[in-house]
Amino acid sequence: MSETQLHDSVTSTSTAGELLSRQREALGVPIVDAARALNLRTAVVEGLEKDNYEEIPVTAYRRGYLRAYAKYLGLDDKLVLDAYQARHGSSETERKIAPVAVTRPPSKVGAWLFKLVTLLVIVGLIGVTVAWWQSRGGSEPPSMGTSSTLEEDAADSATPPPAEPMVEPDPVVIPPMIDEPQVSMEDEDASTDADASTEPASAEPVTDVAEAQAPEAPAEDAAPEPVANSNLLELTFNEQSWTEIFDANNQRVFVGLQTPGTTASVEGTPPFRLTIGNATGVELRYQGDTVNLAQRAGANNVARFTLGE
Repeated sequence: MSETQLHDSVTSTSTAGELLSRQREALGVPIVDAARALNLRTAVVEGLEKDNYEEIPVTAYRRGYLRAYAKYLGLDDKLVLDAYQARHGSSETERKIAPVAVTRPPSKVGAWLFKLVTLLVIVGLIGVTVAWWQSRGGSEPPSMGTSSTLEEDAADSATPPPAEPMVEPDPVVIPPMIDEPQVSMEDEDASTDADASTEPASAEPVTDVAEAQAPEAPAEDAAPEPVANSNLLELTFNEQSWTEIFDANNQRVFVGLQTPGTTASVEGTPPFRLTIGNATGVELRYQGDTVNLAQRAGANNVARFTLGE
């Protein structure tokens, strides 16, 4: 029997898994070592030997693993692939993914965005051109529809702003100098003597005026003394004192803590109800008479009494 006939008989009777399994057992290679050498899991190698490809769902991977396993065991990889093709080739079809060119119509947003960008680029180029022309000091602007406007703007920018008028200060009028007569030393001595002689004369009228006003003083002294207000209380605080005063209408007319050196005049409708703290340090006058607060003060030096009944 020839080698070709032997090849055909093996292919027709043996599956790819059987070929791999018989060769591994003939070589005495444990399946774990084969899986480690192929860098595959043991379950995948067992599936290859049992023609169970659930662990390898992709056809391209199956063929690659079968080819690598056959080379590892020293088998002809074409013989193993032909055996696999004879049994599983009719039920499996290779999926060939071809690139699909999808042409989408441009969206409205993209079209508007493109127009906007184009417009901005045009405006930018115009601005750069105008700026360059102005910097070059050109006499005529570029030939554009807005040539007159650009020319006016260029003229305005090139023309310096008018200088502010200088405000001249008002002229200072200097009165003419009047030449004063020169005074000699003798004239100065004479004027000094004249001033000395006029001083006693000017002092005498002052004395006369004082003497004339002197008789009026007794008239002022003869004026009658003002009558004391019967509803007025006069207090002088020589020491710190808290004082409270009510009048006949039960209205508080005076209250507060008074500091030394303070004086107060209280007016109201008598009789008055007074409460004066630190009474010995307070002086009280009523209707021109001095009220003795020391006699009215209690043990705590607080005077509580009614005045003007």
